[in-house]
Amino acid sequence: MKNIRNFCVIAHIDHGKSTLSDRLLEYTKTIAERDMQSQALDDMDIERERGITIKSHAIQMYYNHTDGEQYTFNMIDTPGHVDFSYEVSRSIAACEGALLLVDASQGIQAQTISNLYLAIEHDLEIIPILNKVDMESAMIEEVSDQIIDLIGCDLEDILHASGKTGFGVMDVLAEIVEKVPPPEGDPKAPVQALIFDSVFNSFRGVITYFRLLNGTLKKGDRVKFVNTGIEYTADEIGILQMDQVPKKELSAGNVGYLITGVKNSKEIKVGDTITTKENPCAEAIKGFEDVKPMVFAGIFPIDNDDFEDLRDSLEKLQLNDASLVFEPETSVALGFGFRCGFLGMLHLEIIQERLDREFDQNVITTIPNVSYFAMTKKGERLKINTPSDLPESTQLEYVEEPFILAQIITAPEYIGAIMNLCMDKRGMMTKQTYLTTERVELTFELPLAEIVFDFYDRLKSISRGYASFDYSPLDYRQSDLVKMDMLLNSEPVDALSALVHRTKAQAFGRKICKKLRELLPRQQFVIAIQASIGAKIIARETISALRKDVTAKCYGGDISRKRKLLEKQKKGKKKMRSIGNVEVPQKAFLEVLKLD
Repeated sequence: MKNIRNFCVIAHIDHGKSTLSDRLLEYTKTIAERDMQSQALDDMDIERERGITIKSHAIQMYYNHTDGEQYTFNMIDTPGHVDFSYEVSRSIAACEGALLLVDASQGIQAQTISNLYLAIEHDLEIIPILNKVDMESAMIEEVSDQIIDLIGCDLEDILHASGKTGFGVMDVLAEIVEKVPPPEGDPKAPVQALIFDSVFNSFRGVITYFRLLNGTLKKGDRVKFVNTGIEYTADEIGILQMDQVPKKELSAGNVGYLITGVKNSKEIKVGDTITTKENPCAEAIKGFEDVKPMVFAGIFPIDNDDFEDLRDSLEKLQLNDASLVFEPETSVALGFGFRCGFLGMLHLEIIQERLDREFDQNVITTIPNVSYFAMTKKGERLKINTPSDLPESTQLEYVEEPFILAQIITAPEYIGAIMNLCMDKRGMMTKQTYLTTERVELTFELPLAEIVFDFYDRLKSISRGYASFDYSPLDYRQSDLVKMDMLLNSEPVDALSALVHRTKAQAFGRKICKKLRELLPRQQFVIAIQASIGAKIIARETISALRKDVTAKCYGGDISRKRKLLEKQKKGKKKMRSIGNVEVPQKAFLEVLKLD
């Protein structure tokens, strides 16, 4: 065990985690040169296309140190985007050390700080690394000072490296041996292993990734999942390299995988503890806290017959992405579907994309929102997940909405524009701290609903990409919120309902009406698109009818013949309007989501 080192790589998005991981794999000869490609650990097409890491990836490497000993490294490469921070928290729970990467040209950013605090909470040994030192724009001295201020280390503790050229990678490997403590644990104690991830394989069932804290797990053992209480036989155990490598046994301190032939994805939960039937452990390992979804949206199959397939797909996806939560719901307009909770808008987009690519599921997503609390006049406090859950205004006392504490780190010249953006989003500034002369941290209290849509994109554009953003939930506060319904020919479309602040309702209603007018196909009758709050119409657009020329066959003759035909058409239009229904195409739902 003294020769095992478990560590993860943490940093803000785009600071070079995956590139440095590639070099570590190359220098330890874990991957043959001919198989080497950039982002070697990212195995999803979507990760390569966007150049981001979505899933944490665990891999085992072997390193021959200068003292003549061979060391086993279990490394986990983690995502950097705030929407995938749950992946980072699970990776940190399986490690004793963390490589904290900071981009020498960008300095410390918001996600660097929040990931660092996560690592410190778990008592991890932090190795600070200044990455991309070969770039012309690298500010080595300034960024080194920022790191010293942040973690209180000495200047000589900061390693200089370049994931692109491979400079300093051998120093990083040596430092891991010296600094990261070997795992503690007793190979002879009862088996106690923490599940930190799992994937579904259509041939072998659920493959569970675990970190063994105590005991020795052998192939063929009867294993038990403590929280669900279910027992299985360990058909195969092994270690994670570029491929899975089967082993006869694994002892305390190791990271590996377990195949039990479980086909039902509900039976294995991330954060659960594995033990053996013969020698069970006394208590479960304290896993990670339950995930708190920030954004909610309804996901519905385009064809209602696909409902069960969609359920299976979501369950398999949840295995691989434990931060996805969902429950069944019904909608008048869209039929049966699921109410899903996501960690942010990027997370929602990625899940939608993965459902399409990996499970061939075409889905309709409703307008994302957050959950509120409504206080009725009877004194009941109700949780509101969809606008249709909101009680009638006659029974409603007030509505509370969630607020967040947002930290924005930026350069001083963008302060004015960022403050305007946050004030526009009903934010309140609480603190302004200069980290250095060139970097300032702004702290705001903002309603979560206001940052759900386009806040992050607008922040990036007004700061030319130099502002970084991180947030944490704060509390619920009373707000003047109203339910805005969209009506098509006086029929409400519940999938387009939204809870909005009273001051913004009219502008938002106008925008949606205009957008729908462009997107809805014309019918042979007039379509009225209206936005309403209760019985009051606040915006309206009209789509004129397609008119067939019924008098084309009348040439000459008495005018009364034409009048008769036009009267007949008029009656037909009236009847058509009363019985005709307006279909809202999938494209319309997606376009409404993209409104500013």
